[in-house]
Amino acid sequence: MEAVIFDLDGVLVDSERTWDEVRRAVIAENGGRWTAEATRAMQGMSTPEWARYLVEELGAKLAPERIAQIVIEEMARRYAEAPPVLPGAAATVRTVAKRYPVAIASSSPPVLINAFLEATGLTGIVRVAVSSEEVAGGKPAPDVYLEAARRLGARPESCAAVEDTTNGLRAALEAGMTVNAVPNPHFPPDEEVLAKVSAVLTDITELPAALSRLPE
Repeated sequence: MEAVIFDLDGVLVDSERTWDEVRRAVIAENGGRWTAEATRAMQGMSTPEWARYLVEELGAKLAPERIAQIVIEEMARRYAEAPPVLPGAAATVRTVAKRYPVAIASSSPPVLINAFLEATGLTGIVRVAVSSEEVAGGKPAPDVYLEAARRLGARPESCAAVEDTTNGLRAALEAGMTVNAVPNPHFPPDEEVLAKVSAVLTDITELPAALSRLPE
């Protein structure tokens, strides 16, 4: 293994429900209608993709650029108070970084990725952080993982990825990486996709042991 690449939302921060709450409120306030499949559909989408989804699929009466601005500003406000870092997440990243170069490949915008890194003191430890805003397609496309590997100077097939949702797992698998799943209990991934990963972990603190079992 040459490197380890972490997803952010649901793996290092407990933010999936916060994203859901903020988007639901914006839809309700702007003439849209939430649907049962909306949450899962948007998991992994880049900012332009989910903003268009809120307008085109859910009927929000705002331009996609404006709705993205409103949602991200509210998320940034909540992160400023304190990013919802999952127990053991920062310590796990530090432990893994002692052995491998580490990166973040996230669907969150750069402002939220940076807020997490600053709040946890991981800015100098996480060598690369890539938002899906910076690549052609959000998850389940593999683009953000491939770009993170490229910036690390690592071969994708020699990277381990850490993911929690169906679309994220698909992206990492499509990138050809060894995938460790930490299933989100609030939004469990599809069993068919979960069956393809290298390891299924109960929580992020189990990752160092799982990595130690992989070939060097």
